[in-house]
Amino acid sequence: MKISIREATSGDWPAIWPFFRTIVAAGDTFTFPLDLGEEDGRGWWLLRAPDRTVVAVDEETGTVLGTAKMNRNQAGNGAHVASASYMVDPAHGGRGVGRALVEYSLDWAREHGFRGMQFNAVVETNVHAVRLYERLGFRVVGTVPEAFHHPVRGYVGLHVMHRPL
Repeated sequence: MKISIREATSGDWPAIWPFFRTIVAAGDTFTFPLDLGEEDGRGWWLLRAPDRTVVAVDEETGTVLGTAKMNRNQAGNGAHVASASYMVDPAHGGRGVGRALVEYSLDWAREHGFRGMQFNAVVETNVHAVRLYERLGFRVVGTVPEAFHHPVRGYVGLHVMHRPL
């Protein structure tokens, strides 16, 4: 499978929403409200410039496999650090989609002059994401104990992860 990444359009939302809803409702990886509605979800995910939202697409079928949103982590004197969030359709997990999205977001951040990338809330039990981020140069710079209420494991930590660019 060959993956291409392009800017998301409002026309991509109907393909994103089903897996977005599933991932958010599971309540084990994002700090979004579990009952987040479609219009609010669209507003939270489809960002406007200078921020960016992209989709990863199977070049042969045109299927949307995953999505990422990229933005500055803070305003003002903290605006030189980027942040990003990723969602991969569970039906297409384990095929390099997440890695492609993270690498794309790092390139985007470098091209836009950011000096680093920081993730503010990586659920410590999301071991696949933590492992991927670490393989791509991120490190845990702190963990907020019991900051996330996991639906199965109870209160678990949220990692703050960073890597310089």
